[in-house]
Amino acid sequence: MFSKLFTITVISAIIGAYADVVPTVPGPGDSYDEGDTCVIEWTGDKSSTTAWKDMAIELMTGSNTAMVHITTVATGQDGTADGSYNYTCPDVTPNSAIYFYQFTAPAAANTTWVTRFTIASTNGKSTTPTNSTQPDGSDIAWGTGALVDPSLAVAAPDFSSNSTSATYSASVMTTSTVQTTTEATSLAASDTTSTSTTEASAKSTNSNSAKTSNGAVNFGAQAWQALMVMGVSSVVFAILL
Repeated sequence: MFSKLFTITVISAIIGAYADVVPTVPGPGDSYDEGDTCVIEWTGDKSSTTAWKDMAIELMTGSNTAMVHITTVATGQDGTADGSYNYTCPDVTPNSAIYFYQFTAPAAANTTWVTRFTIASTNGKSTTPTNSTQPDGSDIAWGTGALVDPSLAVAAPDFSSNSTSATYSASVMTTSTVQTTTEATSLAASDTTSTSTTEASAKSTNSNSAKTSNGAVNFGAQAWQALMVMGVSSVVFAILL
């Protein structure tokens, strides 16, 4: 009996180890005007006091398989707790639902993203993303943007020690809203509107919703954890028998 309880305890500890920062804002369809306040929020990784302690947030663009760094918007953030970060939305071109944020940390094994969202002009105008599908055929709109003044860009943080790449951002991108560390293999989800990674074009009312529809990632960390729990549950059941 002791050996069974010990095994269950070890397995539970392994499950708990699979946690990461989960971005929650921007959400599906969110849009921010240049010069206004851009809002970023996340659910912290409370399973570790160090993994996401020194978190960096980058503004990104491009496809799921060829992400492009635009600028680093924040560093030194505490990803071990729920948090938020606000900054002045930059002037970009084009104004479209082709932007998303990438979250990394020196001690974190994975990388996470939000779904694509829109950075509109000062008067709220935006255009449709130039590409309606990803290079792999996924129904997730995207495009490649840039700062109007590239000299204002802040270089990407150098976290060369990071190893894997997580795919989740507050939800798994699916048709209307939002990532493992292989870094650019899939910000997934097919958002019909625009989310932190593919289609945000209308000012969204879902600022807090997870990213799933923007196409930032395909298989989220939460989905991975769910599979882990299901697998472990099967093992525990077999042990108890």
